[in-house]
Amino acid sequence: MSQLEEIPSMTSEPNQGRTPVHVPVLRAEVLAGLLAGRDPKTLEGWIVDGTTGAGGHARVLLEACPKIQLLCTDQDPKALEIATLELKPFQERVRLRRARMSELCRVIRKERIGRLSGVLLDVGVCSLHLDHPERGFSFLEDGPLDMRMDPDRERSAADIVNNWDESDLADLFYYEGDERRARTIARRLVELRRRTPFLRTGALAEEIARAVGGAGGKTHPATKSFQALRRAVNEEGDELIAGLQAAEHWLDEGGALAVISFHSGEDRVVKRFFQEGQRADRWELESKKPKQAESNEVRDNRRARSARLRVGLRRRKGNRS
Repeated sequence: MSQLEEIPSMTSEPNQGRTPVHVPVLRAEVLAGLLAGRDPKTLEGWIVDGTTGAGGHARVLLEACPKIQLLCTDQDPKALEIATLELKPFQERVRLRRARMSELCRVIRKERIGRLSGVLLDVGVCSLHLDHPERGFSFLEDGPLDMRMDPDRERSAADIVNNWDESDLADLFYYEGDERRARTIARRLVELRRRTPFLRTGALAEEIARAVGGAGGKTHPATKSFQALRRAVNEEGDELIAGLQAAEHWLDEGGALAVISFHSGEDRVVKRFFQEGQRADRWELESKKPKQAESNEVRDNRRARSARLRVGLRRRKGNRS
C-alpha cells in the first residue's frame, strides 16, 4: 500500500435490520480495559482502533463514551467499507483511514490528533475473511490461494507454497502454526507442486490432510498450516510489534492499550512487551493473566474460545513528534 487512504464520507445506510457480519469478542472486557477506571460519560480525547474490521468494537466504544473520538484504521479496504456503514450514526466523531499497524505512527501524525486516551488492537483473522472463500483464508470452502488482508501486498499464499524451499516451509508451519508434522507436510507439498502448482485452498487443504493421514482431532488437519501461511503473507508478527510500539509512543499517561490475540505466539509477544515495559516503568499491567471469554460468549460465538485480552496502562510520557 503506497499511501494512507481516506475512506469516503459515510453516505450509505447503516447496517440496520441485517445480521452482523462480525461479532466482536470480549466486548465488555475491552470496554472496561480501555476505560481503565475512568467514567465513560466524561472520558474525552482520541482512541485509536488499529484493527477496525467491521467496526464492532468501535461501535461499542462510541455508544458507551459519548465524548470520545475514534481514529479507525484497517489495512483491508473491504472491511472499512463495512465499518463505514456500521459507524455512520457517529460520523462526526469518527475518522476512518486505510493503514496497516506499521503505519499507525504516520497516520496519527498526519491526522494531528496528538496524545491518545486509548488504543485497541484486535490481532489476526476475522469473520470477514473466513466467511468469504474468495479471499482465500478458509480451508473449509474452496477459493483462490490468496490470504492477503491488504490486497496491495505483493506476496500471496500461493507464492509461498509454490516457491519457498522445503526447509523454509517446514519452519514456517512449525514456528508460526505450532504444527508438529510440519516437515511431513512440507515434503509432500514440494513433491506435488513439481507437477501442478497449488492455486486453490481446497486442493491445498486436501493434500495437507492426506500428508498427516487425515488426523486432526477436534480441528481440521489444515488449520495450523493455514494459520502459518496467513501470518507469513500478512507479516503479522512484524505488524503486531509495530502496533505495540506505536501505542507506547502516542498514549498519554494513564491511557490504556488493549490487545486481543488468538494465537499463542502473538499472546507471548504481547505479554513480553508489557512485562519489559513494566520493568522499565513504562507500563502498569491490569492483570498478570489475560482475560478470556466466558462460557456463554463461547457458546454464542465459537471464535471467542481462543481470544486472549491483555491490557496495559501507560506510565511514563515519552517524546512524541
